[in-house]
Amino acid sequence: MANAFTSPEELIDYLELDRSLLPAARAAALRFGLRVPRGFVDRMQRGNPQDPLLLQVLPMGAELELRPGFVQDPVGDLAATPAAGVVHKYHGRALLITTGACALHCRYCFRRHFPYQEASAHLDRWQAALDYLGRDASIKEVILSGGDPMMIADSRLAELFRALEAIPHLTRLRIHTRMPIIVPQRITEEIVEELSRLRLKTVVVVHCNHARELTQQVCQALKRLEEGGVRLLNQSVLLKGINDELEVQVQLCEVLFDAQVLPYYLHLLDPVQGAAHFNVSQKEARLLYRQLQQRLPGYLLPKLVYEKAGEASKIPVTL
Repeated sequence: MANAFTSPEELIDYLELDRSLLPAARAAALRFGLRVPRGFVDRMQRGNPQDPLLLQVLPMGAELELRPGFVQDPVGDLAATPAAGVVHKYHGRALLITTGACALHCRYCFRRHFPYQEASAHLDRWQAALDYLGRDASIKEVILSGGDPMMIADSRLAELFRALEAIPHLTRLRIHTRMPIIVPQRITEEIVEELSRLRLKTVVVVHCNHARELTQQVCQALKRLEEGGVRLLNQSVLLKGINDELEVQVQLCEVLFDAQVLPYYLHLLDPVQGAAHFNVSQKEARLLYRQLQQRLPGYLLPKLVYEKAGEASKIPVTL
């Protein structure tokens, strides 16, 4: 993480890209900063401005365009925040915003405008969130999100795990993280051991959009989690020019399964301001998904869904 690229100029030069990309990249990075670890950059093809991994992280001028319907809080997180750091939209489960930090700044991030300083459960502000979770016995599952909860040190995560385990009506812990994909070294034996001894049934939902993200080291990290008794699911986002082709989706689902991960959700893009250029229409998504149904067995087929503020669940895209 200390060696992550944060300068568009350094990234463009390292990948031997045309420097004509630089002015737009600098301008977009002023609005939403660049961060991408070198290990992830080394999976990209040098000299290829259309590399599907690069397109997920390279700031672009299109981010500065205002498009109708693309807003700063596209899924209504702020309206569903009853306590600092708690997002409670759906029955039986609540989400804990643990940190604003991420290993990778995805350019399509639906929380790229989220006010983390005011609306997250920082390390010294967990108690209000824990009190809220403890008061509502209907909540059976807590989802750790962010940012990326795996950016937090092991000792503080262990402290949070103990506090959650002490709430008697909680039965499941879900962790949404990109860290096993982006920085697989983060999945140490120590964190696996910590997860494996929890009373709570534990699910880790990783976020992988393209098969080339799954290197041998990534697969080893995922295997450590699986061997520790953690259930592994993947959610991805359907992104124009990145993974909106049939063969790309087929390969992603098959490689995920080989890595002990079950494809879970394929999300339509959340309409966040600055990401409209990634959008794939519902019509295009339906056509792609019908083709995907014909190529994959049902257990490898992720659910095609989108999220709408105020709704009681994710919404399946009807075919």
